[in-house]
Amino acid sequence: MADLSVNIAGVQFKNPVLTASGTFGSGREYNNFIDLNRLGGIVVKGVSHKPWSGNKPPRIAETHGGMLNSIGLQNFGAKAFIATDMPFLRNIDTKVIVNLCGHTIEEYVAVAKDFEGVEGVDLFELNISCPNIDKGGMAFGTDPALVERVVSAVKACVKVPLIVKLSPNVTDIVSIAKAAEAGGADALSLINTLMGMKIDIYKRKPVLANTIGGLSGPAIKPVALRMVYQTAKKVSIPIIGMGGIMTGDDAIEFIMAGAAAVAVGTANFVKPTATVDILEGIEAFMEAQNIRDISDIRGII
Repeated sequence: MADLSVNIAGVQFKNPVLTASGTFGSGREYNNFIDLNRLGGIVVKGVSHKPWSGNKPPRIAETHGGMLNSIGLQNFGAKAFIATDMPFLRNIDTKVIVNLCGHTIEEYVAVAKDFEGVEGVDLFELNISCPNIDKGGMAFGTDPALVERVVSAVKACVKVPLIVKLSPNVTDIVSIAKAAEAGGADALSLINTLMGMKIDIYKRKPVLANTIGGLSGPAIKPVALRMVYQTAKKVSIPIIGMGGIMTGDDAIEFIMAGAAAVAVGTANFVKPTATVDILEGIEAFMEAQNIRDISDIRGII
């Protein structure tokens, strides 16, 4: 049997298939569709220090080859998450990655500290695509200096490895990735959604109440793949690739481009069994190609 195990920042995963934050809840929502124990890891929805109400609806719209969302990282806050979701997650035989979000560096630090001593968290994922209210709403992840500052601040107060999730809405993804690495990131995940919009020509207004949303799905895969490839050549820390992964073949492309693991997002909305289907697709490819260890094809491009 082929070896699909991967090591990310010292944490051993049984296979490289993870869930993308914001598309899988905390796993409970998919428990009736798949065996969660088969996954390499579950990346939970974004968690903030205090509850966030999110944006006004409509917040989701289908597009050609993908979807737009403007949820606004709605969540009940860290205290509620720890009380209601962590007990469930501790009973699953998979790695648990908690996605952290905030509007200021202080908020990021506060939510990281909320998890101090909480059992069952294997890694954190820092979402630096949040709007920085101290900078007029600009996303943290678009300024290398700011990226290094926020990563360094959070890294100083966590005891498990820190993954930093990068925004693709930048001119040079490599400079952002290097800034995150310089700030102490143990791994990177990319890409987050691209910014887009859709207009209802009959109502003569944007479909989303927030006008602009994040584009995900197959439409963004070539961009995501290119950014993973470029980044993998320039940093020394592991990368979790994501963006339009719908099949096992898609996942293999990201791994060949240099990703240590992949995260499945929009596909979960189309088919609740997508994560396991993709895992089985990877296994089938490796068997057909007589590949005994997934590391043999990582970064071969």
